[in-house]
Amino acid sequence: MKTGILVRAGLGLALTSSLPAAAMAQAGWTPGSEVIGQPILVTTNGVTNTVYLDPAGQLRITTPGGSTVNGTWTAANGQMCLGAGGVQECVPYSGPLRAGQPVTVTSSCGASETWLAQATNQAPPSQGAAPERGR
Repeated sequence: MKTGILVRAGLGLALTSSLPAAAMAQAGWTPGSEVIGQPILVTTNGVTNTVYLDPAGQLRITTPGGSTVNGTWTAANGQMCLGAGGVQECVPYSGPLRAGQPVTVTSSCGASETWLAQATNQAPPSQGAAPERGR
Protein backbone atom coordinates (compact mmCIF):
# COMPACT_ATOMS: atom_id res chain seq x y z
CA MET A 1 0.00 0.00 0.00
CA LYS A 2 1.52 3.33 -1.07
CA THR A 3 0.03 5.28 1.84
CA GLY A 4 1.68 2.88 4.30
CA ILE A 5 5.02 3.35 2.59
CA LEU A 6 4.55 7.09 2.71
CA VAL A 7 3.77 7.05 6.43
CA ARG A 8 6.69 4.72 7.21
CA ALA A 9 8.95 7.02 5.24
CA GLY A 10 7.90 9.82 7.57
CA LEU A 11 6.11 12.02 5.09
CA GLY A 12 3.81 14.52 6.66
CA LEU A 13 4.78 17.71 8.28
CA ALA A 14 3.43 18.65 11.69
CA LEU A 15 4.07 22.33 11.67
CA THR A 16 2.03 24.70 13.78
CA SER A 17 2.93 27.71 15.80
CA SER A 18 1.60 29.97 18.49
CA LEU A 19 2.26 32.99 16.28
CA PRO A 20 -0.58 34.04 13.99
CA ALA A 21 0.03 33.52 10.28
CA ALA A 22 -0.70 37.19 9.59
CA ALA A 23 2.08 38.28 11.95
CA MET A 24 4.54 35.96 10.27
CA ALA A 25 3.56 37.19 6.82
CA GLN A 26 4.15 40.75 7.95
CA ALA A 27 7.57 39.76 9.31
CA GLY A 28 8.50 38.36 5.88
CA TRP A 29 8.45 34.67 6.85
CA THR A 30 8.69 32.28 3.90
CA PRO A 31 7.08 28.92 4.70
CA GLY A 32 9.71 26.21 5.14
CA SER A 33 12.65 28.61 5.16
CA GLU A 34 13.27 28.07 8.87
CA VAL A 35 14.23 24.42 8.32
CA ILE A 36 15.70 24.24 4.80
CA GLY A 37 18.71 21.94 5.05
CA GLN A 38 18.18 21.30 8.77
CA PRO A 39 17.43 17.83 10.20
CA ILE A 40 13.87 17.21 11.38
CA LEU A 41 13.13 14.04 13.35
CA VAL A 42 9.75 12.61 12.37
CA THR A 43 8.23 9.84 14.47
CA THR A 44 5.35 7.86 12.99
CA ASN A 45 4.07 4.61 14.52
CA GLY A 46 7.18 4.37 16.70
CA VAL A 47 9.62 4.76 13.79
CA THR A 48 11.82 7.89 13.62
CA ASN A 49 13.09 9.12 10.27
CA THR A 50 15.17 12.21 9.55
CA VAL A 51 13.65 14.61 7.03
CA TYR A 52 15.51 17.38 5.22
CA LEU A 53 13.64 20.03 3.25
CA ASP A 54 16.06 21.15 0.56
CA PRO A 55 15.94 24.26 -1.65
CA ALA A 56 13.85 24.32 -4.83
CA GLY A 57 11.15 22.08 -3.34
CA GLN A 58 13.25 18.92 -3.00
CA LEU A 59 13.29 16.72 0.13
CA ARG A 60 15.26 13.79 1.52
CA ILE A 61 14.19 11.27 4.13
CA THR A 62 16.78 9.11 5.85
CA THR A 63 15.37 5.96 7.43
CA PRO A 64 16.71 4.31 10.60
CA GLY A 65 18.31 1.67 8.36
CA GLY A 66 20.24 4.33 6.43
CA SER A 67 18.19 4.34 3.21
CA THR A 68 17.37 7.66 1.56
CA VAL A 69 14.00 8.47 -0.02
CA ASN A 70 13.87 11.52 -2.31
CA GLY A 71 10.77 13.58 -2.94
CA THR A 72 9.31 17.06 -3.17
CA TRP A 73 7.67 19.56 -0.84
CA THR A 74 5.51 22.67 -1.15
CA ALA A 75 4.01 25.08 1.36
CA ALA A 76 1.05 27.29 0.51
CA ASN A 77 -2.40 28.26 1.77
CA GLY A 78 -1.76 27.06 5.32
CA GLN A 79 -0.61 23.57 4.30
CA MET A 80 2.69 21.75 3.89
CA CYS A 81 2.53 19.00 1.27
CA LEU A 82 5.23 16.36 0.82
CA GLY A 83 5.40 13.74 -1.88
CA ALA A 84 7.44 10.67 -2.79
CA GLY A 85 6.83 7.68 -5.01
CA GLY A 86 3.69 9.20 -6.52
CA VAL A 87 2.01 9.72 -3.13
CA GLN A 88 1.35 13.13 -1.60
CA GLU A 89 0.51 13.94 2.01
CA CYS A 90 -0.44 17.32 3.49
CA VAL A 91 -0.71 18.72 7.00
CA PRO A 92 -1.73 22.05 8.48
CA TYR A 93 1.18 24.48 8.41
CA SER A 94 0.51 27.90 9.86
CA GLY A 95 3.92 28.85 11.20
CA PRO A 96 7.58 27.97 11.50
CA LEU A 97 8.98 24.99 13.34
CA ARG A 98 11.05 25.86 16.38
CA ALA A 99 14.22 23.95 17.27
CA GLY A 100 13.71 21.55 20.16
CA GLN A 101 9.91 21.99 20.30
CA PRO A 102 8.06 18.83 19.20
CA VAL A 103 4.75 19.23 17.40
CA THR A 104 2.22 16.46 16.85
CA VAL A 105 -0.47 16.54 14.13
CA THR A 106 -2.59 14.20 12.08
CA SER A 107 -1.66 14.05 8.40
CA SER A 108 -4.08 13.92 5.47
CA CYS A 109 -3.68 10.11 5.41
CA GLY A 110 -4.72 9.87 9.06
CA ALA A 111 -1.29 9.23 10.61
CA SER A 112 -0.38 10.85 13.92
CA GLU A 113 3.16 12.21 13.57
CA THR A 114 5.51 14.08 15.88
CA TRP A 115 8.02 16.45 14.26
CA LEU A 116 11.07 17.79 16.07
CA ALA A 117 13.38 20.27 14.34
CA GLN A 118 16.94 19.70 15.52
CA ALA A 119 17.96 23.20 14.43
CA THR A 120 16.49 26.12 12.50
CA ASN A 121 17.95 28.72 10.22
CA GLN A 122 18.57 32.12 11.72
CA ALA A 123 16.11 34.75 10.60
CA PRO A 124 17.68 37.61 8.68
CA PRO A 125 18.10 40.82 10.67
CA SER A 126 15.14 43.13 10.36
CA GLN A 127 15.79 46.11 8.15
CA GLY A 128 15.17 49.58 9.41
CA ALA A 129 15.56 48.65 13.06
CA ALA A 130 16.14 51.65 15.24
CA PRO A 131 19.56 51.81 16.96
CA GLU A 132 19.71 51.37 20.73
CA ARG A 133 19.56 54.58 22.73
CA GLY A 134 22.57 55.67 24.69
CA ARG A 135 25.13 53.74 22.72
